[in-house]
Amino acid sequence: MLFHRPSRFKSRLVRSSLCSIALVSALALGASGHANAEALLLVEADTGKVLQAENATYPWYPASVTKLMTAYVTLKAVKEGRITLDTLLTVSPTAASQSPSKMGFRPGTQVTVDNALKMMLVKSANDMAVVLAEGVGGSIDGFSALMNQNAQRLGMTQTSYVNPNGLPADGQITSARDLAILARAIIKDLPEYEYFVHIPSIRYGRRITQNFNKLIGRYPGADGFKTGFICAAGYNLVASATRNGKRLIAVVLGASSGQARAVKAIQLLDRGFSNDQLSWLKPSLGTVDALAPIDASPPDLRDEMCNGKRHRPASDEDQDTTAANGAGGGSPALAFFATGQAPAMKPSELLAMAPAASEPIPVYTGPTRTGAALIAAVAADTAADDAAAAARHRGKKGRHAVKRPPEAAPDDTSAKSASTKPAKHANAKPDAKTADKPAADKSTKPKSVAKPAKPKASDAKNS
Repeated sequence: MLFHRPSRFKSRLVRSSLCSIALVSALALGASGHANAEALLLVEADTGKVLQAENATYPWYPASVTKLMTAYVTLKAVKEGRITLDTLLTVSPTAASQSPSKMGFRPGTQVTVDNALKMMLVKSANDMAVVLAEGVGGSIDGFSALMNQNAQRLGMTQTSYVNPNGLPADGQITSARDLAILARAIIKDLPEYEYFVHIPSIRYGRRITQNFNKLIGRYPGADGFKTGFICAAGYNLVASATRNGKRLIAVVLGASSGQARAVKAIQLLDRGFSNDQLSWLKPSLGTVDALAPIDASPPDLRDEMCNGKRHRPASDEDQDTTAANGAGGGSPALAFFATGQAPAMKPSELLAMAPAASEPIPVYTGPTRTGAALIAAVAADTAADDAAAAARHRGKKGRHAVKRPPEAAPDDTSAKSASTKPAKHANAKPDAKTADKPAADKSTKPKSVAKPAKPKASDAKNS
């Protein structure tokens, strides 16, 4: 009988702990206008066991982690034979009009499903998300309905989608819990296509874009998923890593910068991989599916993230993680990839290093190519991109020649790759009709979640 009492006591302790966690989380987010609000979650990929959870069931604006569901729905269509990775899709005026980050292709340009997925998941291209949505679902509304159907089937009870890229929209919500469920579904349901979520970098023309997930190529064992940012949500990240056959999924929502979200994800993963001999003393948090949702509106972090004193880029590429990417050929981080031994480094030191050397995957417009035809297609896109850049440069010089007196300083002609609009590929076909205008599909919005306030138009900077 003495052995049963601790069990009953432990059961009561677990229930009490879970209630306390939910109450403290709600109070913390409700105070001070959601200042410093964030959600953290760490789960085992195989079992769904929750290892750490803070505000994990609080509703959140997903930003570009929305594109994980866009990829899931698209790749399910590929696996079921409704489309192929070689299927050609056309950039519509609606897709071309999306806010950065984007590839910037002209309407009528054609891309394969394969290339569109790579551009969307590595560069976080909002235009490519719409291209995939219109190609698979017929329209943004039709595809959003497919996204919501899959979310409901997977048990993502706090999630509602109205667009495929995560740009600010009324009713576009999720939670750390639901994102972990989605990440597990990608691993379980689409193992043959999982490589799409851990591509280190892509090359379009002369432009090389590193994955915005800074753990890829830096954190030992990192093998996937996606980042996101809009002013109302803060910096979001879904990340996974595998060591000694154990795979963990970390979710960070509402971090203050791209650097901060990566550091927090590393800290979560490190704790999960460490051999904690006293872990049996901690109350069990159950599985991710069993976490109880909180009925509330998402915190709006716009004032903290994007007030007048804090300039934010038009893409998810965080400025404070790009300056220290020097050579790291003899670094401890790179040594892991050769020896399998994790380096004893601080997260900030790990992130300051250059990613492990890898050849950027070429992406291009037009049909699938191989061999000499692929080389020719890449060369054609490079020439078109160079011509478009030269034309923009001449246009800027002409405009500034009128606006500035002769003694004015020369114009800064540098431009972000996210806003580059290259000329369409030689094989591109014109689009006969404008795609349907996107409209919010609210029919599938979960009733258990309170309707959030609509993010402002000025918040439309996502990637």
